[in-house]
Amino acid sequence: MAKQGAARKSEAVEHGLKGERGGSRAAELDRLIHERVRLGIVSALAVNDSLSFNQLKALLKTSDGNLSVHARRLEEAQYITCAKSFEGRMPKTEYRLTAAGRRALERYLDHMEALIRATRQA
Repeated sequence: MAKQGAARKSEAVEHGLKGERGGSRAAELDRLIHERVRLGIVSALAVNDSLSFNQLKALLKTSDGNLSVHARRLEEAQYITCAKSFEGRMPKTEYRLTAAGRRALERYLDHMEALIRATRQA
């Protein structure tokens, strides 16, 4: 079984999963975006100019606390921006994808597409 794993790894390298510097691109996978809720946030913001906290929460079917923690991680990485305001007396939190966040998502998608191609060719 170990030989099969080594053969698959070798095939993956042959099929374009080797990084430019000779290292495995698996090490280059953006772990920040790879997490399900964060990938959902970034993907939703990629196809919308902005989304409110409540819109994201409903879309991703997650709790306030879970969304808040994941959004903060993306904000700290400067992948998204957060603007807080009030509508009447109700607080409103609005999120937008940054240029850095869009580039990170594009790199992530390119990497995942390469993995899919290599797996299908194996």
